[in-house]
Amino acid sequence: MSLFARFPPRLQDAIVARLGWTALRPVQELAGTALLDGANAVILAPTAGGKTEAALFPVLAGLIDEPAQGVAALYVAPIKALLNNQSRRLDLYTEMVGLRRFVWHGDTPSHARRGFLAEPCELLMTTPESLEVMLMSPRVDAAALFADLRVLVVDEIHALAGTDRGAHLMSVVERLARLSRHDLQRIGLSATVGNPECILQWITGTSCRSGQVIAPPADPAPRRLHIVYRPDLPALSAGAARLAQGAKSLFFCETRALAESVAEQMRRLGTAVLVHHSAISKEERDLAEARFQSGSDACIVCTSTLELGIDVGDLDLVLQADAPATVGSFLQRMGRTGRRAGQTANTTFLCGSTDAVVQAIALVELAKAGWVESIRVNDRCWPVLIHQLIAMSLAHDGIGIDDAWSHLSGIPDFRGIAKEEFYRLVDWMRGEQSMLLLGGRLVIGPKIERSFGRRNFMDLYSVFSSPQSYAVQTTHGQPLGSLNQDFVDRLVDEVSCFLLSGRAWAVVRVQHADRQVIVEAAPRGRQPTWGGFLPQFLSNSLCQRILAVLTSTEEYPYLSQPARDALALKRDEVGDILEPVIGGVELDDGEIRWWTYAGGTINSTVRHAISAIEPDWKITADNLLVRLRGEGVDGRHFSDALGRLGSLGFWDDTELWQDISRNLPGYRLSKFQPLMPSWVERETLERYLLDLEGTRNWLARTAPS
Repeated sequence: MSLFARFPPRLQDAIVARLGWTALRPVQELAGTALLDGANAVILAPTAGGKTEAALFPVLAGLIDEPAQGVAALYVAPIKALLNNQSRRLDLYTEMVGLRRFVWHGDTPSHARRGFLAEPCELLMTTPESLEVMLMSPRVDAAALFADLRVLVVDEIHALAGTDRGAHLMSVVERLARLSRHDLQRIGLSATVGNPECILQWITGTSCRSGQVIAPPADPAPRRLHIVYRPDLPALSAGAARLAQGAKSLFFCETRALAESVAEQMRRLGTAVLVHHSAISKEERDLAEARFQSGSDACIVCTSTLELGIDVGDLDLVLQADAPATVGSFLQRMGRTGRRAGQTANTTFLCGSTDAVVQAIALVELAKAGWVESIRVNDRCWPVLIHQLIAMSLAHDGIGIDDAWSHLSGIPDFRGIAKEEFYRLVDWMRGEQSMLLLGGRLVIGPKIERSFGRRNFMDLYSVFSSPQSYAVQTTHGQPLGSLNQDFVDRLVDEVSCFLLSGRAWAVVRVQHADRQVIVEAAPRGRQPTWGGFLPQFLSNSLCQRILAVLTSTEEYPYLSQPARDALALKRDEVGDILEPVIGGVELDDGEIRWWTYAGGTINSTVRHAISAIEPDWKITADNLLVRLRGEGVDGRHFSDALGRLGSLGFWDDTELWQDISRNLPGYRLSKFQPLMPSWVERETLERYLLDLEGTRNWLARTAPS
């Protein structure tokens, strides 16, 4: 029997009469069969490839056959904009079979929420944070609302898995699963993920259902790629303006500041430009999306806010300033084009530096080889475990320690934490008066009341910080401007250095209580480095492909002539230094530049490891380079240090690595960091900054002799 024949007649009629479909796509046939058979699934298909329908049609079929009491299906998206965008489509799909959907997120009016609670819809579209609100709110009878919950659909699952928000979602979902009388069916949707089997295992959680990855072979489709070299901002903006003329385009920039600068210059050149990023108000973002959909000649200059599957209508071009950090981002962005019949998916990289040209080539070549990043799920996600312990104690007016462990130990993101470690954390939090044990139940203590009580209570609904501004002033009280909290959280007292108003400033201290950053003028020659903000790491695979591009003689047909010339010049510059796979070493008086091309995490680990061996050396690192300066920095001492790094005993020296861990920069990785004991905080920093096993394996293959 075909899948379509298994659908109820009401759904069959709607698909044919209301949608005008004559057939289902392969991904919908495969996914629908698995889902109707009761399996959990991760569904992979290109953007606009039919994933939403592949998940929703079987869900609707089940709701028609067995009418629900309360909410029966959850559709979770990582961002509100995607919910708003998908709401129109899901409203059509539910309405055409006599069902209803409701969207609940931070912008949903309170009167609409009250109406939903009085008369729940079968399909609820929401975010992880809004689910937490429902579970914690005394005005929501969660036990009744979710008693008949049957299905969870997570859109753009790659944006959540392996993150704190993903761990938060899974914990909330398991709390909901305990309220439901069903074994909750889990469905994840994505266009780009390198390890779908692992993601399926992650989303399955405590479900006892079988699982299946749905990834039908994609038909080969033409792609139009172009890499252009524009070595200054005016030239880059002018090039984008020419390309955008007479077309609908998205122009992706890696920072908000660059997006604003590019947009301003393009407007001066007469381009109809809209701006879309996280600092833009909701109203302005909605206006940009609406104007773009209805227009035929406009460019939205954006950051990653439009990378996910938000439908902005028919799109002619994707432009990219410089290069994104991952193959996944590149593919997501290119996938916004090529949706219309006869249209070709395309991306034009407008690179402001030679390094950006090489990184763009590396991304394209990895994508052509079929490689995309795998998502690493952290099974010791301490910040979210602490958050969930607090949230559950508030939701239930206290929670037993054993009950808390029974729930938390079943979450994939916490399974690496032993019971003894959990009880040690609880004992510490009780000692710090973060939590109190009253009548055998854990309740929040005065420390959490001070941090999250009263006007800050809303902070407990999410695992990330709401955007705030910090005033910047000198040690003499001179005001200099302001910084966003997401930047401030990456600053370290007496280590960080950043630019503001065209000058370099060294951080004296960050005062979170009154939201101030106290600075002094940075010494001459001290530039912002990774010591000045939380490093944004590129992968080892991407950096190794960058090295391969530089050490080969291959020609790339998608390069403009200036880009081809820039690559040739770069290859000439590094030809005597670099070798394939191992990189190279430059020695100058008092400085060694070790071009590892190993990626950010490995280079960070190498940096801290050598600092332990040679504490007087000044060592900095980025994704491609480890730079060493200071007294005694010469070839012999460098070889000695490499010899130490090559020793198995060095990497197994627990006491040494504990010392290294204690001296890691005090980056603020989570707003719950003040509630962590030192041993948990160190581990959290280690997980971000260090990769001992990966570094040891990489050194065994590539370290220079």
